[in-house]
Amino acid sequence: MEMKEKKNIFETISAVMGEIGAVGKDSKNQQQGFMFRGIDAVMNAISPALIKHHLFIVPEILEQTREERTNSKGTLLIYSICKVKYTFFAEDGSNISAVVIGEGMDTGDKATNKAMSIAFKYACFQVFCIPTEEMVDPDAECHEVKPKGKAEKKEEPKAENKLSGKKASAKQIELIKTLVPEKDLPAMLKWAGVEKIEDMPIEAASMVITEKTKKKED
Repeated sequence: MEMKEKKNIFETISAVMGEIGAVGKDSKNQQQGFMFRGIDAVMNAISPALIKHHLFIVPEILEQTREERTNSKGTLLIYSICKVKYTFFAEDGSNISAVVIGEGMDTGDKATNKAMSIAFKYACFQVFCIPTEEMVDPDAECHEVKPKGKAEKKEEPKAENKLSGKKASAKQIELIKTLVPEKDLPAMLKWAGVEKIEDMPIEAASMVITEKTKKKED
């Protein structure tokens, strides 16, 4: 009976990647409220594929630092940083390694455990390229895109939409006639939402006078 050829590490990791599905952010950080992918979810996702394709992982701590810190409530914390090397072995003996950093804090004796869990989780995320959710078929969605070079023109709101409608005084009308050149009058009337300068709202007239006087002074 012909023996089946054993897969090398590259074939094995590729096969494992094909078996692992998405691992969603289903766990919630109770202190800060953000969602994350827990170590248990990662273990549950990869374990069947590792067993099926005869791949195992060996950790080795290369470096570790520990220090004491205090949280905002005055509680003493142990802060641990671990530099961990994970070696992935295939059934033919070939292997590859990944070195990652894990950080963990704990009020008791679990800071290093947490740091290693974080390190292992991210080593698996990156080696196996585990997605956070299932990929969406590109044909399942479409987007309407505006043509390039055609900026959306914003129309300046007319004064009549924001002013009371009380007409300007005769004195204001005369002053506007002296401040605004005749060629600019049509644009000003359009902005004010009126056909004749005598129908200008008092607020619009005040705005025009203020602006034109200021420009004159400048």
